[in-house]
Amino acid sequence: MLCFGASNIKPALAANVSGDLLKQAAIEIPVSLGNAANELKFEPNNLEFVTGKRYNLRLTNPSQLKHYFTAKDFADSIWTQKVEAGKVEVKGAIHEVELKPGATAEWVFVPLKPGKYTLRCSVPGHKEAGMTGEIIVNN
Repeated sequence: MLCFGASNIKPALAANVSGDLLKQAAIEIPVSLGNAANELKFEPNNLEFVTGKRYNLRLTNPSQLKHYFTAKDFADSIWTQKVEAGKVEVKGAIHEVELKPGATAEWVFVPLKPGKYTLRCSVPGHKEAGMTGEIIVNN
């Protein structure tokens, strides 16, 4: 009987949580991939999130080189609402975002699983030059 009740509650609870999340204003976190001096780094390179909160990661690339925001394990541990760039919205599983010089993108998501995740730029030589970071998700 207890299992039956719990199974009835969980979908209803999940539906309420997801509905509430979409009503929740996204916490905006700006991240620069490189900078105007073409330094190979993320600014900031340490990001911290809390499970169950909605975020809008505002990615910009002010450099003259293309960069990637690559954090596959992190991407696998979140629910992505959308990635928006220009007049295009992408939904579903996203593992990395490429930003060409001068580009901007918004990644709206909710972290689901706590942990420490590696961030890197996957352009050859960029990670080795220091374009790395850490993403921490807390409960």
